[in-house]
Amino acid sequence: MQTILIVDDEKGIRDILKEYAEFNGYAYEEASNGFEAIQKVKEKKIDLIIMDVMMPGLDGFGAVKEIKKISDIPTIMLSARGEEYDKLFGFELGIDDYVTKPFSPREVFARIGVIIKRKSFQKEQVNEKLVFDGLEIDLTGRIVLVDGERAPLTPKEYDLLFYLVRNKGIAMSREKLLQEVWGYDFYGENRTVDTHIKMLRGNLGKYRDHIVTLRGMGYKFE
Repeated sequence: MQTILIVDDEKGIRDILKEYAEFNGYAYEEASNGFEAIQKVKEKKIDLIIMDVMMPGLDGFGAVKEIKKISDIPTIMLSARGEEYDKLFGFELGIDDYVTKPFSPREVFARIGVIIKRKSFQKEQVNEKLVFDGLEIDLTGRIVLVDGERAPLTPKEYDLLFYLVRNKGIAMSREKLLQEVWGYDFYGENRTVDTHIKMLRGNLGKYRDHIVTLRGMGYKFE
């Protein structure tokens, strides 16, 4: 049984999410702040984290930053703040999704199902490495080398590159990338793709031009 870590300083929200976790067949752990969340990750096997942003002591962003040093656990952020800056900052830290409060618990667990399914699929892939000039992509090891040096990709940047490479030469709209890489329709947030492409290109260095911009549409990998 997979275990979800529910992190929120509001007990009522934790209780609701625990109820839905049980209903959907997940085990759960809980924490009321970022420090407790980090300790839980050290002590328990956690498969996914639901992390509130605004908490006393150590907030959600700070906790995610520290947890990513320990383990690349899929993470959904919860926040009453819906500004694009907060969302993009979370994605830069490597979160998988960002949900604005008030939220639908049913929708949150639908998104959890998509994320876990995608992560399980990635683990089942046979070992495969692709080389494009001095750019080496280890699809199963989730390692990207630029002239022999490891590129510091965030989990979401790697997912985006993985999808583009798997569909090499095929034009991908921003909407298609959002649906396939983020796992659901992401209406009104097309700039999220552009931001991640910009960061990804920066990490690919002189091989950035393998990702081609299709004006007015999206991107493709060549």
